[in-house]
Amino acid sequence: MSHIARPSEPDKRGLRRGFLEVRSRLTADDLRETATALAGRALELPELSHAGTVAAYVSVGSEPGTLTLLDALCARGVRVLLPVLLPDNDLDWGVYEGEASLARVRHGGRMALYEPAGERLGPDAVTAADAVLLPGLAVDARGMRLGRGGGSYDRVLARLERAGAHPALVVLLYDTEVVAHVPEEPHDRPVHAAVTPSGVRRFGRPS
Repeated sequence: MSHIARPSEPDKRGLRRGFLEVRSRLTADDLRETATALAGRALELPELSHAGTVAAYVSVGSEPGTLTLLDALCARGVRVLLPVLLPDNDLDWGVYEGEASLARVRHGGRMALYEPAGERLGPDAVTAADAVLLPGLAVDARGMRLGRGGGSYDRVLARLERAGAHPALVVLLYDTEVVAHVPEEPHDRPVHAAVTPSGVRRFGRPS
Protein backbone atom coordinates (compact mmCIF):
# COMPACT_ATOMS: atom_id res chain seq x y z
CA MET A 1 0.00 0.00 0.00
CA SER A 2 1.29 3.45 -0.91
CA HIS A 3 1.75 5.91 1.94
CA ILE A 4 2.42 8.90 -0.31
CA ALA A 5 0.59 11.87 1.19
CA ARG A 6 -2.20 13.49 -0.76
CA PRO A 7 -1.57 17.22 -1.36
CA SER A 8 -4.10 18.24 1.30
CA GLU A 9 -2.59 16.12 4.09
CA PRO A 10 0.34 18.49 4.91
CA ASP A 11 -2.10 21.42 4.79
CA LYS A 12 -4.39 19.67 7.26
CA ARG A 13 -1.51 18.88 9.62
CA GLY A 14 -0.44 22.53 9.72
CA LEU A 15 -3.99 23.72 10.30
CA ARG A 16 -4.50 21.22 13.10
CA ARG A 17 -1.37 22.44 14.87
CA GLY A 18 -2.57 26.03 14.63
CA PHE A 19 -6.06 25.36 16.00
CA LEU A 20 -4.71 23.14 18.79
CA GLU A 21 -2.23 25.85 19.79
CA VAL A 22 -5.04 28.40 20.13
CA ARG A 23 -7.10 25.95 22.19
CA SER A 24 -4.14 25.29 24.49
CA ARG A 25 -4.26 28.92 25.63
CA LEU A 26 -7.84 28.68 26.94
CA THR A 27 -8.24 28.97 30.71
CA ALA A 28 -10.41 26.84 32.98
CA ASP A 29 -12.87 29.75 33.18
CA ASP A 30 -12.95 29.98 29.36
CA LEU A 31 -13.76 26.27 29.15
CA ARG A 32 -16.58 26.48 31.72
CA GLU A 33 -18.18 29.54 30.15
CA THR A 34 -18.02 28.24 26.59
CA ALA A 35 -19.39 24.82 27.62
CA THR A 36 -22.47 26.46 29.15
CA ALA A 37 -23.02 28.71 26.13
CA LEU A 38 -22.45 25.84 23.69
CA ALA A 39 -25.04 23.67 25.45
CA GLY A 40 -27.59 26.48 25.34
CA ARG A 41 -27.11 26.97 21.60
CA ALA A 42 -27.18 23.26 20.81
CA LEU A 43 -30.34 22.63 22.83
CA GLU A 44 -32.17 25.18 20.67
CA LEU A 45 -31.55 23.11 17.53
CA PRO A 46 -34.76 21.50 16.22
CA GLU A 47 -32.65 18.49 15.20
CA LEU A 48 -31.89 17.85 18.88
CA SER A 49 -35.31 18.92 20.19
CA HIS A 50 -36.99 16.21 18.12
CA ALA A 51 -34.32 13.52 18.51
CA GLY A 52 -34.97 10.28 20.33
CA THR A 53 -31.34 9.11 20.03
CA VAL A 54 -28.24 11.31 19.77
CA ALA A 55 -24.72 10.02 19.20
CA ALA A 56 -22.27 12.35 20.94
CA TYR A 57 -18.89 12.27 22.71
CA VAL A 58 -17.27 13.38 25.94
CA SER A 59 -14.95 16.36 25.44
CA VAL A 60 -11.40 16.11 26.75
CA GLY A 61 -8.70 18.68 27.36
CA SER A 62 -9.44 22.00 25.69
CA GLU A 63 -12.19 20.71 23.37
CA PRO A 64 -15.50 22.60 23.52
CA GLY A 65 -17.16 21.13 26.62
CA THR A 66 -19.97 18.63 26.10
CA LEU A 67 -20.92 17.24 29.53
CA THR A 68 -23.43 20.00 30.26
CA LEU A 69 -25.09 19.29 26.92
CA LEU A 70 -25.08 15.50 27.46
CA ASP A 71 -26.74 15.85 30.86
CA ALA A 72 -29.37 18.24 29.46
CA LEU A 73 -30.18 15.80 26.64
CA CYS A 74 -30.56 12.95 29.14
CA ALA A 75 -32.84 15.12 31.29
CA ARG A 76 -35.06 15.51 28.23
CA GLY A 77 -35.31 11.75 27.93
CA VAL A 78 -32.99 11.51 24.92
CA ARG A 79 -31.01 8.28 24.54
CA VAL A 80 -27.38 9.43 24.28
CA LEU A 81 -24.79 7.14 22.69
CA LEU A 82 -21.09 7.66 23.39
CA PRO A 83 -18.13 6.20 21.49
CA VAL A 84 -15.66 3.57 22.62
CA LEU A 85 -12.40 3.68 20.67
CA LEU A 86 -11.42 0.30 19.22
CA PRO A 87 -7.81 -0.82 18.50
CA ASP A 88 -8.26 -0.15 14.76
CA ASN A 89 -9.56 3.40 15.44
CA ASP A 90 -13.15 2.42 14.63
CA LEU A 91 -15.83 3.27 17.19
CA ASP A 92 -18.12 1.03 19.22
CA TRP A 93 -20.95 2.68 21.20
CA GLY A 94 -22.52 2.58 24.65
CA VAL A 95 -25.31 4.46 26.42
CA TYR A 96 -24.54 7.51 28.58
CA GLU A 97 -26.20 7.30 32.00
CA GLY A 98 -24.61 10.27 33.75
CA GLU A 99 -21.04 11.23 34.52
CA ALA A 100 -20.71 8.37 37.02
CA SER A 101 -21.22 5.90 34.16
CA LEU A 102 -18.00 6.99 32.45
CA ALA A 103 -14.62 5.26 32.66
CA ARG A 104 -11.33 7.03 32.00
CA VAL A 105 -9.46 4.97 29.40
CA ARG A 106 -5.98 5.60 28.01
CA HIS A 107 -5.33 4.23 24.54
CA GLY A 108 -1.58 3.81 24.13
CA GLY A 109 0.26 7.10 24.45
CA ARG A 110 -2.74 9.22 23.54
CA MET A 111 -4.80 11.50 25.74
CA ALA A 112 -7.12 9.56 28.03
CA LEU A 113 -10.75 9.40 26.87
CA TYR A 114 -13.95 9.14 28.88
CA GLU A 115 -16.01 6.22 27.59
CA PRO A 116 -19.26 4.56 28.70
CA ALA A 117 -18.50 1.72 31.10
CA GLY A 118 -21.64 -0.31 30.35
CA GLU A 119 -22.78 -2.62 27.58
CA ARG A 120 -21.20 -2.34 24.14
CA LEU A 121 -23.79 -1.96 21.39
CA GLY A 122 -21.56 -2.47 18.35
CA PRO A 123 -20.27 -0.04 15.70
CA ASP A 124 -23.58 -0.12 13.81
CA ALA A 125 -25.51 1.32 16.79
CA VAL A 126 -24.77 4.82 15.46
CA THR A 127 -27.02 4.17 12.45
CA ALA A 128 -30.06 4.47 14.77
CA ALA A 129 -29.17 8.04 15.81
CA ASP A 130 -31.38 10.95 14.78
CA ALA A 131 -28.44 13.32 15.21
CA VAL A 132 -24.68 12.83 15.46
CA LEU A 133 -22.54 15.37 17.32
CA LEU A 134 -19.04 15.38 15.88
CA PRO A 135 -15.79 16.64 17.34
CA GLY A 136 -13.59 18.76 15.11
CA LEU A 137 -11.04 21.53 14.92
CA ALA A 138 -12.69 23.68 12.25
CA VAL A 139 -15.44 23.83 9.65
CA ASP A 140 -15.59 25.88 6.48
CA ALA A 141 -18.30 27.71 4.56
CA ARG A 142 -19.27 24.50 2.73
CA GLY A 143 -19.64 22.48 5.93
CA MET A 144 -16.38 20.57 5.40
CA ARG A 145 -15.01 19.54 8.81
CA LEU A 146 -11.38 19.39 9.85
CA GLY A 147 -10.96 16.51 12.31
CA ARG A 148 -7.96 15.47 14.36
CA GLY A 149 -6.76 13.04 11.70
CA GLY A 150 -7.42 9.70 13.40
CA GLY A 151 -10.10 8.70 10.90
CA SER A 152 -12.59 7.38 13.47
CA TYR A 153 -15.40 9.69 12.39
CA ASP A 154 -14.63 9.17 8.70
CA ARG A 155 -15.56 5.54 9.41
CA VAL A 156 -18.71 6.58 11.23
CA LEU A 157 -19.82 8.77 8.32
CA ALA A 158 -19.05 6.01 5.82
CA ARG A 159 -21.05 3.54 7.94
CA LEU A 160 -24.04 5.89 8.00
CA GLU A 161 -23.83 6.28 4.23
CA ARG A 162 -23.68 2.50 3.65
CA ALA A 163 -26.69 2.00 5.92
CA GLY A 164 -28.72 4.67 4.14
CA ALA A 165 -29.00 6.56 7.43
CA HIS A 166 -29.41 10.34 7.31
CA PRO A 167 -29.02 11.79 10.82
CA ALA A 168 -28.34 15.48 11.32
CA LEU A 169 -24.55 15.94 11.44
CA VAL A 170 -23.51 18.70 13.85
CA VAL A 171 -19.95 19.74 14.72
CA LEU A 172 -19.23 21.50 18.04
CA LEU A 173 -16.59 24.24 17.83
CA TYR A 174 -15.36 27.56 19.17
CA ASP A 175 -16.37 30.75 17.37
CA THR A 176 -12.95 31.28 15.74
CA GLU A 177 -13.01 27.78 14.23
CA VAL A 178 -15.64 28.57 11.59
CA VAL A 179 -13.37 29.53 8.69
CA ALA A 180 -13.52 30.25 4.97
CA HIS A 181 -11.91 27.02 3.76
CA VAL A 182 -10.33 23.78 4.97
CA PRO A 183 -8.63 21.26 2.67
CA GLU A 184 -10.72 18.25 1.74
CA GLU A 185 -10.08 14.72 0.51
CA PRO A 186 -12.39 12.49 -1.55
CA HIS A 187 -13.72 10.64 1.53
CA ASP A 188 -14.62 13.84 3.44
CA ARG A 189 -18.31 14.54 3.95
CA PRO A 190 -19.90 17.88 4.92
CA VAL A 191 -21.80 18.43 8.14
CA HIS A 192 -25.23 20.07 8.27
CA ALA A 193 -24.54 22.56 11.05
CA ALA A 194 -21.86 23.93 13.36
CA VAL A 195 -22.68 25.03 16.89
CA THR A 196 -20.41 27.51 18.64
CA PRO A 197 -20.87 29.39 21.92
CA SER A 198 -22.26 32.39 20.04
CA GLY A 199 -24.60 30.70 17.59
CA VAL A 200 -25.41 28.17 14.89
CA ARG A 201 -24.15 28.09 11.32
CA ARG A 202 -26.11 25.91 8.88
CA PHE A 203 -24.77 24.31 5.72
CA GLY A 204 -27.72 22.18 4.60
CA ARG A 205 -30.25 19.73 5.93
CA PRO A 206 -30.20 15.94 5.97
CA SER A 207 -31.95 14.41 2.96
